[in-house]
Amino acid sequence: MQVAVVTFDGFNELDSFIASALINRCRKDGLAAFITTPTPVVMSMNGVEVTGQRPMEFVTEADVVLIGSGVKAREVVADDRLISRLPLDPSRQLIGAQCSGALVLARLGLLDDMPACTDIKSRPFVEARNVTVLDAPFHAQGNIATAGGCLASQYLATWVITRMLGEDAARDVLGYVAPVGESQETVERALRAVHAGEVVRH
Repeated sequence: MQVAVVTFDGFNELDSFIASALINRCRKDGLAAFITTPTPVVMSMNGVEVTGQRPMEFVTEADVVLIGSGVKAREVVADDRLISRLPLDPSRQLIGAQCSGALVLARLGLLDDMPACTDIKSRPFVEARNVTVLDAPFHAQGNIATAGGCLASQYLATWVITRMLGEDAARDVLGYVAPVGESQETVERALRAVHAGEVVRH
């Protein structure tokens, strides 16, 4: 089971690295995340250069695709050629977006019938695409999820792990990375956010 963490130039380190690091704690169970980039090397919003682990074409074979955010998100959605490299399929893939990544999902037409979560700065741009933005950290319908606020990336990762491996696996990962003395509180907060934000389709 493979996860593509799509990471564009100008990316937010918290968004891409928290999600990939948490998911990669499940490698022994067959779930692995890869930083997936449109160019061999991308630079973060703070000047950190990162070499991609997979090229953009990897999104077509990944079981899960997470779209990270960054300071160039509006440039990304305005680039038809770049957007064309994201042929996502919610009928067979779990698809998630972090903060301004919701702009990408909106541009791809994946949020037409659902509200989304995003960060404060991205909110007006997401709303300009006729998407209702929720005052919540996480929302999911079917195979599509969005998270708002950098540290909500843990909720996106929790959703992925729960959907792919079950809640016990998510509890194990969250319990391990939680601040010492706050394990149970951290685990329950993340699972509560995911359960509260998930709309089950019948």
